[in-house]
Amino acid sequence: MDRQASDVVLLDLTSLSTFTDYFVIATAGNERQLNALIETLDADASAAGRPFKQEGLPDGGWVLVDLGTVIVHLFSLEKRAYYNLEGLWQRAQEVVRVQ
Repeated sequence: MDRQASDVVLLDLTSLSTFTDYFVIATAGNERQLNALIETLDADASAAGRPFKQEGLPDGGWVLVDLGTVIVHLFSLEKRAYYNLEGLWQRAQEVVRVQ
């Protein structure tokens, strides 16, 4: 359960962005869960031979993980509402959403 994010959305930015193809936006319930998600992403990226760059720290409520063609945004509930990336990128096509 610690590694399961909530309200996960995949946005297709291929027609809107030159720096990435997709955003994954997800919410973590607490700092411990954010850490577990980051560790899992790091391990999976390493196993697949993909780049892994992290910006931000879990205690700040927003961690960005750059996997090249995919950028993962992991938020606390409060920071996700505050930054509202879905609203900022509202022209992006929502590929899938898992509540």
